[in-house]
Amino acid sequence: MTPADVAASAAMRVLVQRVTSASVVVGGQVVGAIRPEGQGLLALVGVTHTDDVATAQRLAEKLWQLRILDDEKSASDVGAPILVVSQFTLYGNTTKGRRPTWNAAAPGAVAEPLVDAFAAALSALGAEVQTGVFGADMAVELVNDGPVTVLLEL
Repeated sequence: MTPADVAASAAMRVLVQRVTSASVVVGGQVVGAIRPEGQGLLALVGVTHTDDVATAQRLAEKLWQLRILDDEKSASDVGAPILVVSQFTLYGNTTKGRRPTWNAAAPGAVAEPLVDAFAAALSALGAEVQTGVFGADMAVELVNDGPVTVLLEL
């Protein structure tokens, strides 16, 4: 089975966490951070082989309108900031054995521009967006509010 076969029925995934703060550190330096006055969102983005820019844009719109903030508000309603972090492990397959496989995760050359397109689509919608560094060893720190965690897929 090829990686494309594995991912044929899958689409880009975004694990969203409602946060009161979140940051990404690479090499001891903060590269992205949100500290909203109220709530914000941390978006961990996984890309598979069949994704494209249109998928990234549709998922960004879905996230921007997702009503998971207080009083069933969306990020678009209150201008909540969003921290976008690439996360290929969202496509880890643990059905066999004890070691995950990553066959469904798109390679970096495919995934990086799509994570960038996702962040750019959010910005174009009006979001204040911060990002991690694609492919870097990142330390992500967050305060999950609720806790609220939702997996978005199309």
